Amino acid sequence: MFHSESNPVPASPTRFRRLFLLLAPGILVAATGVGSGDLITAAIGGSKLGLGIAWAAIAGSVLKWFLNEGLARWQMGTDTTLLEGWTNHLGRWIRWLFIVYLVIWSFVTCGALASACGVAGHALAPITDNPATNKIIWGVIHALAGLVLVLIGGFKLFEKLMSVCIGVMFITVLLTAGLILAQGGPIAELFAFEFPSETKDRGLLIGILGGVGGTVTLLSYGYWIREQRRGGETGVRLCRIDLAAGYLMTGLFGLAMILIGSRLNLSGGGDNVALLLADQLAEALGPAGHIGRWVFLIGFWGAVFSSLLGVWQSTPYLFTDFFLLGRDHTPEERRDINYERTGTYRFALVSISLVPLVLLGLSIKSIQITYAVLGAGFMPILALTLLILNNGRHLPKEFRNGPVTNAMLAATLLFFAYQGGIELMKIDWTFSK
Repeated sequence: MFHSESNPVPASPTRFRRLFLLLAPGILVAATGVGSGDLITAAIGGSKLGLGIAWAAIAGSVLKWFLNEGLARWQMGTDTTLLEGWTNHLGRWIRWLFIVYLVIWSFVTCGALASACGVAGHALAPITDNPATNKIIWGVIHALAGLVLVLIGGFKLFEKLMSVCIGVMFITVLLTAGLILAQGGPIAELFAFEFPSETKDRGLLIGILGGVGGTVTLLSYGYWIREQRRGGETGVRLCRIDLAAGYLMTGLFGLAMILIGSRLNLSGGGDNVALLLADQLAEALGPAGHIGRWVFLIGFWGAVFSSLLGVWQSTPYLFTDFFLLGRDHTPEERRDINYERTGTYRFALVSISLVPLVLLGLSIKSIQITYAVLGAGFMPILALTLLILNNGRHLPKEFRNGPVTNAMLAATLLFFAYQGGIELMKIDWTFSK
């Protein structure tokens, strides 16, 4: 069918749509992993340690790329999810161990995300004079909004909403960093390399390395690429491209937050943390402070709400996969099931949206600490299982780990296991406000 010159084919939207579909899973998993905790940790790290730790944002993104790329190769080579691989090749016991961990992680993480959205809502539009009350009100509103949007909209609406939130998050935070650089920010220092000499400061470095780009949410990627019916070596190549795009965005986002934090004096926290950060930023920016303040607050909201939407949409996949593995379905039958239409998916979605709201009364600091510890503990486990599964004979040779991948996974395993253990011993588990 031909078209006249007066009525040309709208090629640009088609190309843009194809590009978005190609990059969507990688950008979704990277954005889901960028929550308030990572945002604040990077800013505090820049404030306390300076721009010499900017390398950690890039290194964290590279580590997550290798982890997610390994997960994708497993799925492309076996046509099974990583949870199926754990169950089939490491023993069914790991499935039960994981579900216990997933329940605890989901409870704490969803509570942390609802609290973070409450903090963002309070910063943008306070309803009362009490920050704690505002956090609870806005936290409930965001949790319910996420529940309704995911429940009625499905994956297509989720993609569209996330693209908006990610755009807001990315553009506004980079614009804020640009305002700082326009005032003569020290660009050269972004390329320095410093490692904190004091043990107490290394926790911040680990938080930046481990928090950038997600923890358990990395497993969500397998279900999003299944939505696109990816498979084989072609699927691996597509995954490498979209993951590179997603983690490039995440690395730049982390760099921007460290740059922003380097201009501020951040020592406080609590329910006013977003406002405190924004107010100091406005003061540091001088004449452009009012604009920068609102740009940052909008970006902060975009970061935490996109993370909430991502977790609300993806975590029920894991619960559904767990229960389907306990039934007499073949792998082919499981692949043909629309997870979002199952009762298990919907029950899990409602549960993670409502039950964790009981945590809204706790301080944001106590929830974030627990969330960070639970997430960081997953990193060495994921690296270890990818070393075992992706070097095994059950994976076709062309999909197995190469020497560089094995080295990166081994480094991830050793670093996070060692440093994570040290940090666990130092944590004050009293959670005082």
